[in-house]
Parts: sequence; C-alpha cells; structure tokens
Amino acid sequence: MIVRIMGEGQVRVADSHFTELNRLDDDLLGEMESGDEEGFRHTLGALLEAVRRLGEPLPDDALEPSELILPAEDASLDEVREMLSDDGLIPG
Repeated sequence: MIVRIMGEGQVRVADSHFTELNRLDDDLLGEMESGDEEGFRHTLGALLEAVRRLGEPLPDDALEPSELILPAEDASLDEVREMLSDDGLIPG
C-alpha cells in the first residue's frame, strides 16, 4: 500500500504490516475520542515512526496514488479529527 505522510512524501508499506499499523490507529482513535492529548501525541508519533521504519520511501518525483494519507507529526488533535472517518486513519 502507498502511504502519504503530509509534508514528507510517500512510502510503500507491505500489506503484511497492516495489522501493526491498524493497532496503532485504533489506539489513536481511542485517545482522540477521550481527548487524551498526551496519548494522542505519543501514538501519532509511533504510527508515523512505524510507517517510516516498515516502509520504503518513494522517490520525490514519483506520482503514485496514495491509499492512505497520514497527518504530519505536528498536526493538532482537532486537525486529525477532521481527517478521520469513523474507522480511523487506516481503513479496515
């Protein structure tokens, strides 16, 4: 799957990592629903770090359609709330 991190670029992540990323996404959704700003910051950082660690960056000039768009690490809780559907950032 192709993942775009806003402000950074695109990363190709193998579907085999979907379970790990989805677990972090579920945690992030729970923290957003409860208004846990500290937990949100930590989990968003962990989700982005996992995508960077597990994925392979695409060249800057690559124009692949992104299947998933993640917020920048400095995105506010309210900004991320606007991006979310009821299913979280990672559909599934």
